[in-house]
Amino acid sequence: MKVWIKWLILGVLSVAFGFFVLANPVAASVAVTTLAGIMFLLSGGFQIWAGLSEEGTMGKLLGIGLGVLMILLGASLLFHPLQGVISLAMLVAILFAASGISRLITAFQMRDTPFFWLMLISGAISVLLAGYIFANFSAIALSLLGILLGIELLINGTSLIAMAFFLRTAKGALKDKLDARLNK
Repeated sequence: MKVWIKWLILGVLSVAFGFFVLANPVAASVAVTTLAGIMFLLSGGFQIWAGLSEEGTMGKLLGIGLGVLMILLGASLLFHPLQGVISLAMLVAILFAASGISRLITAFQMRDTPFFWLMLISGAISVLLAGYIFANFSAIALSLLGILLGIELLINGTSLIAMAFFLRTAKGALKDKLDARLNK
């Protein structure tokens, strides 16, 4: 199978899953929370293992303590997924607000450059999005993670499809150039 076809298949699958996720955002949010819980459990286990192999007592205690906290967080997300969805949605809103504010600050430091407006608009959109999430939190908290995942899958799939067609046309163009040079 040609490389560009593999990229095309991945892109189409990503777009299809994006639509599926957007059709079921609450279920996708619970799935994301469950996956996060599993990842925290695994990371906590590795952290404890790394902490046990530390030489100093303080490093060992900190490593084991962090690992236990990660395992507790992972277990909490797994055993209480709806509460976990709400917690992670709040975290996402806080991260949107923080990144938006930092981009607004950066924009004003870039005032005399051509990138000022791009940075300013980007920061303002993030802050406005965070404000929208906070203002409507009870209505959208359960579906927020699923909606964001669905949008990411759609954007990712679209870019993979574009990459596939680029590879298909670029390979042909490169072959034509190589043939032209060899025939000289």
